[in-house]
Amino acid sequence: MTDGQGARMAFDPVGDPEVGNILRSLSFLGIFFQYGALETSDISVPVMELLGKDLTIRGYQLFEVTQNESRLNRAKAFITEGLENGSLRPIVDKVFKLDEIVEAHHYMESNSQVGKIVVEL
Repeated sequence: MTDGQGARMAFDPVGDPEVGNILRSLSFLGIFFQYGALETSDISVPVMELLGKDLTIRGYQLFEVTQNESRLNRAKAFITEGLENGSLRPIVDKVFKLDEIVEAHHYMESNSQVGKIVVEL
């Protein structure tokens, strides 16, 4: 997929011991975003990958956008335009009716979905 160059960016919602492998998969000047902590133990960073590839390791929270009016407006415009012109196409895994909310939650907890779970109101 990368012609042996490695990925330019990686996003991780977990933060487990596999982070080292993710960092190894990055290209020169690759960027790693930790945006969640399903696993709360410290992550291990392979120092030679960090130095040899000049990697950037960065934390990210949604508040970085939602609590800054300018960034939030840019994000809304980007998403609206992308949905309108078709460049953003959400993947919906399963749709539930509101009275199936318990089933929807169980399905979410199963981690078997690929894409979004939608609840219709």
